[in-house]
Amino acid sequence: MLPEVTQKLLAAKKEKNISFAELEKILGRDEVWIAAVIYRQASADESEANKLIEALGLPPIFAKELTECPLKGLGPVVPTDPLIYRFYEIMQVYGMPLKAVIHDKFGDGIMSAIDFTLDVEKEEDPKGDRVKVIMSGKFLPYKKW
Repeated sequence: MLPEVTQKLLAAKKEKNISFAELEKILGRDEVWIAAVIYRQASADESEANKLIEALGLPPIFAKELTECPLKGLGPVVPTDPLIYRFYEIMQVYGMPLKAVIHDKFGDGIMSAIDFTLDVEKEEDPKGDRVKVIMSGKFLPYKKW
């Protein structure tokens, strides 16, 4: 179940017929980050929250909630939405190979999900358009002590 503020924001976005790309131009922030704020996976500062609420034509009362630290994650269950599940499936199949290649290139450590960007691009293809997902996270080596 989506948080009430998310439901209100998505309804307003739909009613205004505004895309995440258009919101990116208004807020000066990446469309994926804006979606993360709306879905309460990221927090905005007061100025960003106010711009978003204003762009969606909602009362200022909604802005405060967008500045609060959210509870992040999908929860402990396997996602059932087909698109989200595919990312879960990709990690089931390619997670260990990806980890091995990252360790080969960087050493023992992890990719940050805090110092991180995520971009989605559309690649035109005569056999069917492709989704290109670009993740970029800072490498954090494990510390020895």
